[in-house]
Amino acid sequence: MLRTPTWATVTLLALAVSLAGCEKEEPLNQTAAPQATTQAPAAEAAPKLDDTAAKAVVNHYADLALAVFSDAHAAGVKLQQAVDALLANPGEETLQAARQAWLAARVPYMQTEVFRFGNAVVDDWEGQLNAWPLDEGLIDYVQGDYQHALGNPGATANIVANREIQVGEDKIDVSEITGEKLASLNELAGSEANVATGYHAIEFLLWGQDLNGTNPGAGQRPASDFVEGEGCSGDNCDRRRAYLKAATDLLVSDLAEMVGQWQADQADNYRASLLAESAGNGLRKMLFGMGSLSLGELAGERMKVALEANSTEDEHDCFSDNTHNSHFYNAKGIRNVYLGEYQRIDGTTLSGPSLSSLVAASSPEVDSTLKTDLESTEAKLQVLVESANNGEAFDQLIASDNAEGQEKVRNAIAALVKQTSAIEQAAAALGISDLNPDTADHEF
Repeated sequence: MLRTPTWATVTLLALAVSLAGCEKEEPLNQTAAPQATTQAPAAEAAPKLDDTAAKAVVNHYADLALAVFSDAHAAGVKLQQAVDALLANPGEETLQAARQAWLAARVPYMQTEVFRFGNAVVDDWEGQLNAWPLDEGLIDYVQGDYQHALGNPGATANIVANREIQVGEDKIDVSEITGEKLASLNELAGSEANVATGYHAIEFLLWGQDLNGTNPGAGQRPASDFVEGEGCSGDNCDRRRAYLKAATDLLVSDLAEMVGQWQADQADNYRASLLAESAGNGLRKMLFGMGSLSLGELAGERMKVALEANSTEDEHDCFSDNTHNSHFYNAKGIRNVYLGEYQRIDGTTLSGPSLSSLVAASSPEVDSTLKTDLESTEAKLQVLVESANNGEAFDQLIASDNAEGQEKVRNAIAALVKQTSAIEQAAAALGISDLNPDTADHEF
C-alpha cells in the first residue's frame, strides 16, 4: 500500500510484543500473547568517529544499493522476457515460466527495501512498484463477493473489461492501456487500495485471485486468459494481454531509473548528493533504514496487521503465496547493510567496509549483540520459509484457529522488535542519538 512514513518516536529499551487475533475492522475479545522483551546493553560514550572510515562505509552502502537495484533490474528484464514468451505462445508451460520469473524477481527486489527509509528518492519511487494490498477488482475480473477496501469507488472498475471506467462522478478513458495511463490510476479517487502498477498488479495478472482463504493453495488463473481470439477465457484477453505487457514494461523502466540514481561518477544523481553529505548523516540514514524496515514496516505493516486481523487480504504476496520469501529477503536486506555484504543473483558476493566494523571499534559488545539478533531474526523467518515449503504458507499460519502457526509469526515479529533495539544501540555506539525508527503507528 502507498504510505506516508510516520516519524513517530518509539522507546525500545523495554519492548513487548502483545499480539491478539481479531476480525478485520471489528475488534473481538483480546487474548494476550507471550511477550517478547529486550534490554540491549548500554553503549559506552562513543569515541570520536573516524571520518575516513565512516565515509568508506557510506560509499560502500551506495555500492550495495547499486548492486541490488541492478540485480532487481536484471531479474525484471528476465520477467519481461518470460511475459513476452507467454504472450507469444499462451500455455501452461509459458505461464509457469512467467510465474517463476516473477518469484525470482522478488528475491533481489525485496532486498532493496532497506534503502527506502531515510532515502526519500527511493521511498517516493517505491509505491509505483510495490504498493499493496490492492483491490484487484480495479484491474480485472473477480468473484462478486471479494473483500475490498470499504468505500473504494474503484474496487470493481475492471480496467481490462472496460474502455471507460466510472469512479464516483468521474468517467476515465482507459481505451488505450499504457504504462503512463496505468501509473496515473494509482490511488485513484484517493484510495490507497487502487493500485494499477507494480509487482503485485503483475502478480495478480499471472496468478489471479487466491480463493482459498486460509486453506492451502494460491491463485489459479488459466493460461487461456491470455489467448487471442478463439479459446480466450475470462473475456477481454486482448486487453488483459496489453495490461500485463504495459505493467511489466513499466516495472523494468522504473527499475532502470533507480539504477541510474546509484551509479558512481555521476554529478547529478542521488548517490552524488548522498556522498556530498557528512558521513554522520549517511550513517544515520543507513541505521534509520534498517530500524524502520525492521520495526514499522516488516514487524508491523507486513506481519502484525495480517496476524491480528487473521486477514489474507493483508498478506504481502497474497496471489502467489510467496509472502514467506518476501519477508525473509526484507530481513536479509537489513543484515546486508549492517554487514556490508550482498550475495548477487550470479552467486558472487559483494563485500566491503561495514557498519559492523565501525560499531565493533566503538563497542564490541553492541556489535556482537546486533549480529546475534540479526541471525536470530533470520532463523525465525527461515521457520516461515520451511513451513511454506512443507505445505503451510503464511496465509495458513495466520488463520484464527491455527495457534501453532500464529506462534511462529509472533516469534518472528518478536525477533524483529528485539533487533530494532539493538540497531538503536549500534547507532548510539556511533554517537547517533534519537534514531527513532519509523513505527508506522504500531505499538510494540
